[in-house]
Amino acid sequence: MDGSPERIVNPWGVRTPYAPGTPWPVRTDMHLEEGAGEDDVERWVRSASILHSNGDALDIAVRDGRIVGVRGRAADRVNRGRLGPKDLYGWQANHSPDRLTRPLVRENGRLVECDWDTAMDRITSRTKTLLDERGPGAVGFYTTGQLFLEEYYTLAVLAHAGIRTNHLDGNTRLCTATAAAALKETFGSDGQPGSYEDIDHADTIALFGHNMAETQTVLWMRILDRLEGADPPRLLCVDPRETPVARRAEVHLAPRPGTNVALLNALLHEVIRTGRIDRDYIGAHTVGFDELVSRVAACPPGWAAEICDVPAAQIERAAELLGGARRLLSTVLQGVYQSHQASAAAVQVNNLHLIRGMLGSPGRGLLQMNGQPTAQNTRECGADGDLPGFRNWQNDRHVAELAEIWNVEPDAIPHYGPPTHAMQIFRYAEQGSLGMLWITGTNPAVSLPELARIRSILAQERLFVVVQDLFLTETAQLADVVLPAATWGEKTGTFTNADRTVHLSEKAVEPPGEARPDLDIFLDFAARMDFRDKDGGPLIAWRDPQGAFAAWQRCSAGRPCDYTGLGYDKLRHGSGIQWPCTEDVPDGTARLYTDGISYAHPDRCESYGKDMVTGATVTPVEYRSLNPDGKAVIKAAEYLPPHEDSSPEYPLQLITGRTVYHFHTRTKTGRAPELNAAAPDVWAEISPAEAAVQGLAEGDLVQVTTPRGALRARLRTTAIRDGVVFVPFHYGYWDTPRGHRPPDGLPGRAANETTITDWDPVSKQPLFKTAAARMTLVARRGTGTGTEGTEGTGTAGGTA
Repeated sequence: MDGSPERIVNPWGVRTPYAPGTPWPVRTDMHLEEGAGEDDVERWVRSASILHSNGDALDIAVRDGRIVGVRGRAADRVNRGRLGPKDLYGWQANHSPDRLTRPLVRENGRLVECDWDTAMDRITSRTKTLLDERGPGAVGFYTTGQLFLEEYYTLAVLAHAGIRTNHLDGNTRLCTATAAAALKETFGSDGQPGSYEDIDHADTIALFGHNMAETQTVLWMRILDRLEGADPPRLLCVDPRETPVARRAEVHLAPRPGTNVALLNALLHEVIRTGRIDRDYIGAHTVGFDELVSRVAACPPGWAAEICDVPAAQIERAAELLGGARRLLSTVLQGVYQSHQASAAAVQVNNLHLIRGMLGSPGRGLLQMNGQPTAQNTRECGADGDLPGFRNWQNDRHVAELAEIWNVEPDAIPHYGPPTHAMQIFRYAEQGSLGMLWITGTNPAVSLPELARIRSILAQERLFVVVQDLFLTETAQLADVVLPAATWGEKTGTFTNADRTVHLSEKAVEPPGEARPDLDIFLDFAARMDFRDKDGGPLIAWRDPQGAFAAWQRCSAGRPCDYTGLGYDKLRHGSGIQWPCTEDVPDGTARLYTDGISYAHPDRCESYGKDMVTGATVTPVEYRSLNPDGKAVIKAAEYLPPHEDSSPEYPLQLITGRTVYHFHTRTKTGRAPELNAAAPDVWAEISPAEAAVQGLAEGDLVQVTTPRGALRARLRTTAIRDGVVFVPFHYGYWDTPRGHRPPDGLPGRAANETTITDWDPVSKQPLFKTAAARMTLVARRGTGTGTEGTEGTGTAGGTA
């Protein structure tokens, strides 16, 4: 990394140590384009980060109608002025010369430019034809975790009550569906119990499958500053790789992929066996404890050691850490969410906090983390298929309440069964029952598992594909209509981070060419479709972001995610604010469940839960019998082996993940020079011992093969557990000659060429971390042999 910017070399910057119970010191980070100084900035425009889920508040620097940099906002509760590498450099993608500036339609097999009327008329015409001929089930929507709240809510209304389809989901299905599922299983509703400020008070922090150092860099800065201060917290890390988090942990457990439930059951066994439980809290606020005791009684550390390939003594040390904590904070992310038995494992972390009474007070927190900047809004607004406002599709009163808000009949809102998850939406498209798929701000031709299958689905002539995006992505190249969208800094709206903090992002500059805000596109479509309420008025009456926000406030009133005390003017001053924010709590709510469990009552809950093994929905009668008083549900889980495990033919376990320098499929970060130079191409990691067994060396060009496909990458030997290969999932083909797929007959470079079409039974989240694989040598380092997209792989870039 010789010559790289300092914040590329050191993503976390300088330390500002602080002691427990004291405020996190301010450190203001800033980056301006070369030749620009603070005095040259004409305007600073309020916003927050868009390339991760942390919600770092920042101000956009504008000069001559262009974005020229960013500066962290010192007053904000989330980051106290700090910014990570993607915040500091990622904004440059807005200026990329290959931004989409006009709509495109497919003519004679080619995408050609057209005007907006032509593009929108083609979409509405096809939509109306499908509705007339085949009904609402022929139309589906697949959105993102990067729009604004106002856009998600508008999309949810037009899909649920306009089209009346149940086929609506977000790419949040790939990253945070398990977070939502686990919270619903335990607390009856989505909504993070904890707060980032719990880091300031915790004496023990447990990170389960969460490489915070690279996915939430600013939050990791907060922990680093605690570690450098007086009375630092003790860290537990559960991760098969030696990440930056693992290197700072007092205890690092590196289990075999797919065995998280076995490990967590053993930890629960030890905490219960040693009496480190809060019986008063359990009795007052939970149901199901006896079942948990019975389930984990046969799960001592020695039992888990055999399954997880982790020494029993290490499991006992970890249990001692968890059991001895006075103020325990736990975080959970993709190492759990994208693995076998994802929801069951995440729920066991919830159980740990319930039996220890570690909720609702400073330092006693739980964060089932998100992976995208507005994933929380996708879920709360109903753009993931759930009903808006965390309403329960099985509760007729909730449906009637929503129908009253939208002024439609209850039967107009699909609630005949659970919402269709993304993996099933693509299955319907594959089978032909879905005739139209509108994809917004996401790139499934790189991000979904088993890419050869996904490309074949999107390329079907019988499937009408609409893509709404900034660039001609791998997915957009397969579309029938492509709509150029405005992005962050070019439109106004609100978004909510992983600890429920709401920020306002204001328009700083004009979008390029004819690109439009996503809200304007949805409103245009709704007007052309002439969606009406039951009295003949327009179904969607708002015309701008503030109108959409006001409509959402009404929808959120009285629900767990209550926004009625918020507003644009309020968000223009000081810090972001955590929901629920109401007239009674005008400054927001730092922590949920400070006085018992609030939203699990059968009449209020968002979900009655699911079976941990089959995913079958619990009925209202069953839930009311189990939990009549609305307590937290302690839900035990049995360990089950992964569906696909290593074998003589495929002796390795493949896991995918992220690097600190990139976000999703690199459509933005790959166009930021500093970020792209730090990690320009894909790589594959195995341990030095595994490399020796295979006769491989650092820098060799290798092929990673699974039963689905193969990829080629340069090898890195790292401190990952033996028998595991790691590949970052960001790399596709938009910056290669082919553009959207591998060369004919050759392996590609996208990790998802190799991943399995399988998902968690509860959350329906795809399993990106449980594939069987083998690695073979293609060429020795320095031979210059490779395939398209694999040459020039740098050695820079962190773990993921």
